[in-house]
Amino acid sequence: MVRKILLSHGSGGRMMHELLDKFILKELDNEILREKKDSAILALGNKKFAFTTDSYVVDPIIFPGGDIGSLAVCGTVNDLAVCGARPLYLSVSAIIEEGLEMAILERVIRSVRDAAKAAGVKVVTGDTKVVNKGSCDKIFLNASGIGEIYYGGLSADRIKRGDVIIVNGPIGEHAISVLSKREGIGFNTTVKSDSAPLNKLITGILGASKKVRFMRDPTRGGVATTLNEIVKEMPFGIMLNESDIPLSNGARGACELLGLDPLYLASEGRVLVVVAKEDAGKVLRAMKRDKLGRKAKVIGCAVKEHAGKVFLNTVSGGKRIVDMLSGEQLPRIC
Repeated sequence: MVRKILLSHGSGGRMMHELLDKFILKELDNEILREKKDSAILALGNKKFAFTTDSYVVDPIIFPGGDIGSLAVCGTVNDLAVCGARPLYLSVSAIIEEGLEMAILERVIRSVRDAAKAAGVKVVTGDTKVVNKGSCDKIFLNASGIGEIYYGGLSADRIKRGDVIIVNGPIGEHAISVLSKREGIGFNTTVKSDSAPLNKLITGILGASKKVRFMRDPTRGGVATTLNEIVKEMPFGIMLNESDIPLSNGARGACELLGLDPLYLASEGRVLVVVAKEDAGKVLRAMKRDKLGRKAKVIGCAVKEHAGKVFLNTVSGGKRIVDMLSGEQLPRIC
């Protein structure tokens, strides 16, 4: 038994889920936490609201395509949006290491401002703490958000055999962007983070179909871990087609060079949408009308085989089980 916290406990994979189940949820148990959603769904009067919080410790804090400030806003907005909520207000708090250059702090705060404006939300409260040099790594952010539910009932429990899984664009670009900057690795093409606020795209998706079953953004642990969370203990399996998984040339080359599996790489501007087969075309057309969904593709479906598991039809004609991430492929990616 592991008696100390490891980086793998923050991966979003199996070790993190064990930590949550055995230590945290066990002590804080209540009916809302048991739902294990990206956001808590709260009834206030005759309306429902989503409330979420997340902390950001990405290393490095500035990377191709974004920085810790824009990442904190986009990640929080997206956690609300995938629950069928219209993001309204954010809290952003900073833990700052003594010695951080003022110019870096200014850039991060401006990124928070610009990302919030792009998402149409307001930062209305927050907190600032400064700690001794060496007590944190430059700057850590915590962001919380609240939004009003306008599309209720999204739940993995609603997924049925035959339902289709769609992703709005190439996966893994955020992880490759951060890794390339952290390790100083150059590729033939610059891979930029896919981090973006998805609330406007998701509004279009939910306006196109009343048969969207579930949505989730594949951040830590990537597409593979997210789909394993969905299918766990369900009476169906999830089948993916390797030939349909969208990858940019840069991300594909990086994975081949470094031996990484793109299915486990974090994406911060991607959403997995599970929708009834008969409405898949409507959802795809709605996604492609938005610049963040122009490369959307159907990547798989829910099937009766391999209940409770995710499996991949490979380009070589075989099949392999795609398990939940068990270790830490890339630490401190968000």
